[in-house]
Amino acid sequence: MTEIIDGESVAADVRDAVADEVSRLSDAGVGPGLATVLMSDDAASETYVSMKQRDCEEVGIESFHVEIDAGAPASELYETIDDLNGRDDVHGILVQLPLPDHVDKRTVLRRIAPEKDVDGFHPENVGRLVAGDARFKPCTPHGVQKLLDAYDVETEGADAVVVGRSDIVGKPMANLLIQKSPTGNATTTVCHSRTEDLEAKLAGADIVVAAAGIPEFVDGSTLKSGATVIDVGINRVDADTEKGYELVGDVDYESAKDVAGAITPVPGGVGPMTRAMLLYNTVKAAGLQRDVAVDLE
Repeated sequence: MTEIIDGESVAADVRDAVADEVSRLSDAGVGPGLATVLMSDDAASETYVSMKQRDCEEVGIESFHVEIDAGAPASELYETIDDLNGRDDVHGILVQLPLPDHVDKRTVLRRIAPEKDVDGFHPENVGRLVAGDARFKPCTPHGVQKLLDAYDVETEGADAVVVGRSDIVGKPMANLLIQKSPTGNATTTVCHSRTEDLEAKLAGADIVVAAAGIPEFVDGSTLKSGATVIDVGINRVDADTEKGYELVGDVDYESAKDVAGAITPVPGGVGPMTRAMLLYNTVKAAGLQRDVAVDLE
């Protein structure tokens, strides 16, 4: 019988652990702080930021929010980041993506101080991840690792396929799966839009991480029986609902759940973990910056 991987439950455990460490930091005179910066009129981005603010409040992290008009010059965003880099009460900085077309994303990611880059996207932090000495693991791939660990999914020696090669999920996910660690040591293949015979690669995979950004792209008929399927995708598709749409993943859930040994739902799978790992990284950042030990695995 297929096991449904409950991201909400695992995320709750992570938040509990984070809240405990917030209390320990408070006893040491440190109050972790996360700054979110929004330069967009996108409704989904506004929703994501407000959810992150509520998450911070739940675990005791101080939340600071800056909104910049989407039409403002890029220099206004850069100056905001410089100001947050210099604030002692801000330990983590998150600039919500996507950004307006006139703002260079790479410049923004490099502008954030590496020790405050709780997304893990600064080149220094990417390099440390690849070298096996991560300061911060990117939130979504790290959340996937936590799910695999929580459900005792054996990664050592497993054949893993990551569908998607983005800097945010695909590349760091592959790096984490191949590293020497309890949730690594997998033989990992990264597939993308130029991959030939994707179906054959999926058919041999013990673990599939779908992060292509294409609704219901992976069908159950292409999966190995008993495979663990982690669906990172979250896509809006038109539907006859009150909102006029529904959320679906990159995996055709109905067909895949009849084949998979374990699978994440959408929503309720990877999404809650991404938000929980942001809190995790913020507390870790506060401990590193103030030289206070933080007990987070």
